[in-house]
Amino acid sequence: MWRSLWRSIDRFSLQHFKYVINELRGIKVVHKHNRELVIDLLQSIVEIVTYGDRQDPMIFECFMEYQVLAEFVRVLKIGKNSRIEVPLLQYLSIMIQNMDSEHAICKTLDYCLSNDYINSIIEHQYEFDGGDLAPYYVSFLRAVSSKINRDTLCLLVKVHGDAVVSFPLYNEALKFARHGEKMIQTAVRALTLNIYNVCDDMVYQFITTPPVSKYFSDLVCRLKEQCFHLDTLLHSKEEASTRERRNELVLETDKIVDDIYYLKDILSVGEYRLSRLISQNLFSLLVFPTLLPLLQLRQNDGSNISPLTSLYIVSRLLQVVDGKSMVDAVAGVILYPYMTSSVGDAMEGDTVDGVCNASSFLDHLNDMEKRVCSGLESEGAENIKSNNLFGHLAEYLSSNSQLTSDLRNNDCVERGGVLAHIFADNNHSLLLASLFLLLILAENKDLDYLLASMIGLSRIQDTVNHDLSASQVVDGSIFVKFMPQILNALLKILASQPPLSVLIQWHTGWFLRKLLISQISQGKTVNDLNFHLFNTSYEQSRERLRKELDGCWFDYIPDTLRNEWLSCKTALEESSQFKDPFFALEIAVCQQDTDGDATTVSAWQRMVEAVKVFILHLQLKAVIFKGSLLEKPVLNMPNGPTADSGRGHASDTPSASFGSDVSLGSGIPCRIAFSNAGIRDIYLIPVARETTGKLLLTEKHPFRSQRGVVIAIAPLAGLSPKIDNDHPSWLHLRIREFDPKFNTSKARSNHLKMSNHVADGKWTLGFPNAKACEAARLLILEETCKQRSFVESTLAPLLQDDYLGNLSVVEDE
Repeated sequence: MWRSLWRSIDRFSLQHFKYVINELRGIKVVHKHNRELVIDLLQSIVEIVTYGDRQDPMIFECFMEYQVLAEFVRVLKIGKNSRIEVPLLQYLSIMIQNMDSEHAICKTLDYCLSNDYINSIIEHQYEFDGGDLAPYYVSFLRAVSSKINRDTLCLLVKVHGDAVVSFPLYNEALKFARHGEKMIQTAVRALTLNIYNVCDDMVYQFITTPPVSKYFSDLVCRLKEQCFHLDTLLHSKEEASTRERRNELVLETDKIVDDIYYLKDILSVGEYRLSRLISQNLFSLLVFPTLLPLLQLRQNDGSNISPLTSLYIVSRLLQVVDGKSMVDAVAGVILYPYMTSSVGDAMEGDTVDGVCNASSFLDHLNDMEKRVCSGLESEGAENIKSNNLFGHLAEYLSSNSQLTSDLRNNDCVERGGVLAHIFADNNHSLLLASLFLLLILAENKDLDYLLASMIGLSRIQDTVNHDLSASQVVDGSIFVKFMPQILNALLKILASQPPLSVLIQWHTGWFLRKLLISQISQGKTVNDLNFHLFNTSYEQSRERLRKELDGCWFDYIPDTLRNEWLSCKTALEESSQFKDPFFALEIAVCQQDTDGDATTVSAWQRMVEAVKVFILHLQLKAVIFKGSLLEKPVLNMPNGPTADSGRGHASDTPSASFGSDVSLGSGIPCRIAFSNAGIRDIYLIPVARETTGKLLLTEKHPFRSQRGVVIAIAPLAGLSPKIDNDHPSWLHLRIREFDPKFNTSKARSNHLKMSNHVADGKWTLGFPNAKACEAARLLILEETCKQRSFVESTLAPLLQDDYLGNLSVVEDE
């Protein structure tokens, strides 16, 4: 009997649920004394409802019958200054997010929305200043948006006649669109996309009509502000390390790219009113003001973004926000100065040296608009005119009288516009960024055939099916007319003395590979001047690698070459649509490394860079002579067992490890002082086998007179043995402490990310006399020389002048 009295209550039962509801109804005011009780009641209700969604439908029927959500609204109203808002919103979000069954979701939304409870909670007067309420409130809004559909959305809006006059969920969320916390910004954007994907015509009309539509112009204006901030960081005069400046640029560009992807997500909804509004704001507020200064119609007075930042922004936009209208609009502006009378259909007498006069720019826009519109049938005939971006540009120009005047009164010289940046003296980042934009346009499958033909890099065959002849395309295209000059500008970068950073050389090589393949595919060859420049650059890269054979990491060159070959080949083959244009900004802020740092970590970086630059030149040489990249390097590999050094080491010595028992036959007796073990009598044994070299320090075996135990091992390469000036019997050795195998991922990444915190080790060995010390030094150098000779023989095929000829023989075999 007593057991039945104390039987535990089923906390998920319908009876207990009613009890909890009644307890909550009994709360008349929320204050600090009963706040925890109220939170417990709210938590219990949410837990029971979540359980009932999966296990007991009657619980939800009770939830609606007892008007539980009305109690939540009441608690909000009676709980001022009690800080009850955070747990209440948190539990509501949990309840909404955990509703799985379609039946429960529909009934919950119908119940909650039709009674306006959700709107009441949304529109409650919260105090967000100085607290942590905002994340919970926005999370609640996002949870609601994730469950609505086209049928229930109408219950969240307020309608007058045939028009929506208020949308609390949307309006309140937008107030947090520029919140400082990234998590809140992300939640707001997810919420808006949820809404855009389920809107009906009335809601779309509300969203795209002022003042609500100001959100979209604010988005683009904020993006423009970030672009100006990026430009300020790029040209900052403040003293900072290369790594710090690069990290600042990375953070800022990440924000810009996030905003661009959000705009793309909105465009991907596919609703023409949204697309038109985004397009109009994007092009009138950002794209065209960014593009037009690139035409260099007048001196930059500081009100415009610099050309380098402009090129980065437009390139990123083209990669993310794809589509025919976008690509054609950008190409139409960029390519305007090169519209010849034959290709551009310009008016007779409006060309200067085959290039259009700027006074026909607006006429050209109208003509281009007709051409593009004729090719946009897939976008829907009814929306072509309203979505056409050339129309947006014309509107932008007509509203900017000063810029229009500049267009009317300035002539475009032959190397004006984007070509002026390509041929800018000693501005490598601007050259590469300009070329990159042209390549993105040229390789975009949506680019209009006329505009593609003017670039001339690809898709020439497409023009055969149109009115233009192939000869007109070739004669008027940028990459045909200026290819020798462009290749010359790129090869001058590679052949610079002193050599530029590996970062600049590698990105330059990426462009050269693309342009060379394009030229070869058209049956053209590199002219003598450019071929001489490439040979000069190739010789420099080969000599730099040979220099590394005398460095402290020569033993790792073959393995590094094999490891880097595939990644380098992949980087060269990267499509312009996936290559991050951030490289141009990075080049602008990265300072040239000096060779003054003598640490082995810095030496490792220099060796890896030398290998990568040499691989680049081998691949470019293959493109010039064979028209394609090499799949793998050809190295000399041993055909059989290789002898150790000529001193007759025991077979176990080269493979010895710490604690191994080895022969002392060729060891030289000496002494060394360890910080934790005092002075010890040891034997020094240098030994080399193939590319591996070791210096063994061994102690005499206590029971076997001709054997020793290895107590320390150091790599043979990089020891740099030096006799002490004041103590001729002392031998100083430098020990490589940096482990490249442990840092493989770092070694393959940008060298700026590597740390130089690893200090070199140092051993000092004492010998009986100066003669023995000198003998030990010579023995170490002899073994090192044998190791280096094997490495040189391994690399010999690559370093020969006729490497590609040897490669053909190997392939034939």
